[in-house]
Amino acid sequence: MGYLVTVESGVNLYVEDLNPEGSKTIVFIHGWPLSHKQFEYQFNVLPTMGYRCIGIDWRGFGNSDKPLDGYNLDRLADDIHVIVGTLQLKDFVLVGHSTGGSIAIRYMTRYNGYGVSRLVLVDAAAPIGFSEETANRYLEQSLNDRPKLMQEVIDGFFFQYISSRFSDWFFQMGMQAAGWSTAAIIVLLREMNLSEDLPKIVAPTLLIHGIHDKVIPFSQAKEVNKLISNSQLVPFKYSGHGAFWEERDKFNELLIQFIH
Repeated sequence: MGYLVTVESGVNLYVEDLNPEGSKTIVFIHGWPLSHKQFEYQFNVLPTMGYRCIGIDWRGFGNSDKPLDGYNLDRLADDIHVIVGTLQLKDFVLVGHSTGGSIAIRYMTRYNGYGVSRLVLVDAAAPIGFSEETANRYLEQSLNDRPKLMQEVIDGFFFQYISSRFSDWFFQMGMQAAGWSTAAIIVLLREMNLSEDLPKIVAPTLLIHGIHDKVIPFSQAKEVNKLISNSQLVPFKYSGHGAFWEERDKFNELLIQFIH
């Protein structure tokens, strides 16, 4: 089922809540500039196996409200915390992809991992996000030709072949975001550094990263692995930035193994 949760006055975030009666809860935080829909190939499988799967659209993206402000890691982590509190979630697994991984990391340090039993970072934007060169190019495109930006994002996203129809689906997902929120997150990723956050994470952490990732290089996953003491890194040999889809069967199996 889908519903809106008020995270601050006038700002409602969309939550997809599948199998609310499930025995174990997994909360998914999508990447930029996408939405919870990117996890379709997890939501197809995991709820039927007894898991409760919750997908959250950040402010400015997907089906959530799109205010002009609030696009910093603290506020984005605060939004997650409000939803966790509203839904009274406990002992859940937190999964963050790309920039969603950055938000998950800040949630873990800002709220001392409140409610989280295990953390999964997928092609996470950490310790840093975009290079200044990439960010500036993306920013210029986002403010002048956002469809061109979205196409460039897709072109560099996957290592595996994707059909033109799949590309169209991803394109529309990205275009559902607001222009101002898309640009604001580019600035965030240009300036972000999570090196001081990572050593503070104590929950068992699984790092999944495609070795062919052109967005967040695999070398950064190795750095994250060093900085989070209780972490294990699993290279995905046939994936770029989209391990959740490119090796979806392996991804889902690994997630289940890690939960138990």
